[in-house]
Amino acid sequence: MSRVVWLLLGAALLCGHGVFCRRVVSGQKVCFADLKHPCYKMAYFHELSSRVSFQEARLACESEGGALLSLENEAEQKLIESMLQNLTKPGTGISDGDFWIGLWRNGEGQTSGACPDLYQWSDGSSSQYRNWYTDEPSCGSEKCVVMYHQPTANPGLGGPYLYQWNDDRCNMKHNYICKYEPEIIPTSPVEKTYFTNQPGDTHQNVVVTEAGIIPNLIYVVIPTIPLLLLILVAFGTCCFQMLHKSKGRTKTSPNQSTLWISKSTRKESGMEV
Repeated sequence: MSRVVWLLLGAALLCGHGVFCRRVVSGQKVCFADLKHPCYKMAYFHELSSRVSFQEARLACESEGGALLSLENEAEQKLIESMLQNLTKPGTGISDGDFWIGLWRNGEGQTSGACPDLYQWSDGSSSQYRNWYTDEPSCGSEKCVVMYHQPTANPGLGGPYLYQWNDDRCNMKHNYICKYEPEIIPTSPVEKTYFTNQPGDTHQNVVVTEAGIIPNLIYVVIPTIPLLLLILVAFGTCCFQMLHKSKGRTKTSPNQSTLWISKSTRKESGMEV
């Protein structure tokens, strides 16, 4: 139950209005500050020629220590939907393009009633959650699963082709979504470039930013800055006063002798010769 709450909270923080709203960028790893919530990455390619097959997407995620997306429940499905909605905000230029997820069928093509039960998650998850579009899966030679993202397509029998699942041929070219274990976030963002190594793809790449909890820490650190400055000023003032007093005690007048000489004369009349 607590995991479901975290997922719903993540969706609210991600797309809610206000200072905590974070922008989802294609190729950017999105993590959450609770360190219990998985990290995700939406890899979207504008050019159709740059999109990848199921196996290429799987290897891309695994090369970064993750896996193609597995979905545990409806709450996590809603979180991914909110990320995709955030990713495709007006003005981003992102349009139609389905996303590979980690569900696939390892077996010969068939259309029997047992076919839907043969699908499994590539990361080994035992989740039985499914979100098939109407009349899916169609099985046959279509063994790998995508999450629909076709906002400009006319609705079908199951409504708009948005976020439901569809089985497709594994060699088809699509975008993809990766999922990562919770991690300790580095102290500063680090950018690296991942090349798809796709045949004929010479310069296309996805920029991956290791996003962290830094944006969240800012809201904690900024309010404490005045207090820190006050402590720093007080500490500096004390040090200055102690140093000034120390110099005053050690300084002597140039006309003052360090020897004490009595000014009274001694009587010598009583001295014996």
